[in-house]
Amino acid sequence: MKKVISLFTLIILFTFGMNTASFADTTSDSIAKVEAEIAAKAKSDSADKLKAEKEIAPKAVNKVKVGIVQKVKQYFIDGGPEFMALVFLVFLLGLALSIERIIYLNMSTTDNQKLLSEVEEAMQSGGIEAAKDVCRNTRGPVASIFYQGLDRADEGVEAVEKSVVNYGSVQAGLLEKNLSWISLFIATAPMLGFLGTIIGIIEVFDIIEITGQTEPVQIAGAMKVALNTTLAGLVAAIVLQVFYNYIISKIDGIVNDMEDASISLVDMVIKNNK
Repeated sequence: MKKVISLFTLIILFTFGMNTASFADTTSDSIAKVEAEIAAKAKSDSADKLKAEKEIAPKAVNKVKVGIVQKVKQYFIDGGPEFMALVFLVFLLGLALSIERIIYLNMSTTDNQKLLSEVEEAMQSGGIEAAKDVCRNTRGPVASIFYQGLDRADEGVEAVEKSVVNYGSVQAGLLEKNLSWISLFIATAPMLGFLGTIIGIIEVFDIIEITGQTEPVQIAGAMKVALNTTLAGLVAAIVLQVFYNYIISKIDGIVNDMEDASISLVDMVIKNNK
């Protein structure tokens, strides 16, 4: 009887062990399968997300570009066509004169050392007339000053020096041409902006007086629109001021070169008369 019970116990333990092992294998396979599914899903989601980002990025850039243009247009419309058009006109006139001055000054800039060498060689080989021909065929204010000085070379060194100084003042005046207009536009642009803002504020108070409405949201919106003209005027003045300062520095450099070259010319004439 004991043997039967022992055998029966062994059979039960063996069967339970087999079932446990089978369950463990099944559980391990299920876990591995679930982990594989999760990894595949994460990989698919990552790919879809990356694709969506690539599709959205160009649209976002285009939206920003379009938004900036539309925003500028909206500022122009909100500020009122009358004053915004005046500010824009003043800005365009000042910008046109600034570009004209920059082109003129760049064309007036020459290699003065090369010109001095050519004038000296011509003076030594062909005299004053040959040197005048070199100056006549060279553009720029320095060459014009040289020509006027050499034209008085037969009257003596003092006449040459006086002619150079006087004609140098004339050339400096030509370099500074239209600068007063650019300065005027720099001052006028923000003034027009402030004028538009003041008129806008007056209109806001008129509306409040007539309607009796004092809602902060409405007042803030109207004030924002009135300040657009000031913004436009300040931006125009800042841009023109940058161009104006560049032009002034360019003129100062050319004038300094003219003075140095004029001194060299007088010394050259003195040396030639000896």
